[in-house]
Amino acid sequence: MPQSTARTGSVAAVETTPVTTARPVRGWRDYALLLALACCWSSTYPLTKIGLGSIPPVTFISARSLVAFAFLYVILRIRGLKLPTDLKAWKLFAFQQLINSTVPFLMITWAQLYVPASSTVVLASTTPIFAFLITWAITRHEPATLLKLIGAILGLAGTAVIIGLDALHGLGNEIFAEIAILLATMSFACATIFGLRLTDYDPMVVAAGSLLFGGLVLLPASLVIDHPWTLHPTLEAIAAVIAMGIFSSALGLMLFYMCLTRLGTLTTNAQGYLRIPIGVGLSVALLGETVPSNLVLGLVLVMAGVAAMTVPGERLKGRWKNR
Repeated sequence: MPQSTARTGSVAAVETTPVTTARPVRGWRDYALLLALACCWSSTYPLTKIGLGSIPPVTFISARSLVAFAFLYVILRIRGLKLPTDLKAWKLFAFQQLINSTVPFLMITWAQLYVPASSTVVLASTTPIFAFLITWAITRHEPATLLKLIGAILGLAGTAVIIGLDALHGLGNEIFAEIAILLATMSFACATIFGLRLTDYDPMVVAAGSLLFGGLVLLPASLVIDHPWTLHPTLEAIAAVIAMGIFSSALGLMLFYMCLTRLGTLTTNAQGYLRIPIGVGLSVALLGETVPSNLVLGLVLVMAGVAAMTVPGERLKGRWKNR
């Protein structure tokens, strides 16, 4: 049920409104937030590669989450906001973090031991399709139009072209690892839908609470498995942890919940396709990788898919009638 909220502190007072309430008109600022989210999360690819060079995965994920929480907590204090103290809020934060970060990231990290990076990117790009199917068949919390489905398929095709069609030839060789990646992408899709339950809280509060839980839940495993006090991370790896904590995790999650509130789940998921060309560009700039020859064609398909998923159908109908 759509809700209008008036935020007081970290928790908003909820005032229910009829289901027929019209959505606010989306403006360029909303889509600028979507692009900013894609940029923040695109940095995940090169920064993770740098950080994992000398920091094990569990310790890396836990450290970046705690760095992100510390960054957001300082800003929360400056803004005069506090984290909620009720058990209900923390249950929501914990569950959201588990399905949106902790569990899927660990599954993908394990799967990448057996699946090439190119195939992983293609499989992980199915999140918008899973979000569409779940919305259309189960939740129906927003219109799942044919145009959005076409956009999801175009974006997936563009991703395959950018990464290289040869990445599709290797699919099926490591079936269990590939299933794990698909389950992780389904978890991401479910997280975007479940995240709508958190719109009664300030996006920064949700991000901070989720990151604190995510960092603490992996900390015992990091201490037992990785013995972080014995590690000798490079300065580049430490910088990657800090940068990823601030940009990818802290700002990224905050923008994610803002986009969910303003644009809905299906449109928010469209940023998954924008991350591919942006991530390729960052890899070229930060890691010196070469630009794929098929980047332009893939980028055209990706942009067409994102446009189909983000432009409201009513606007297209109105323009067609005017013509």
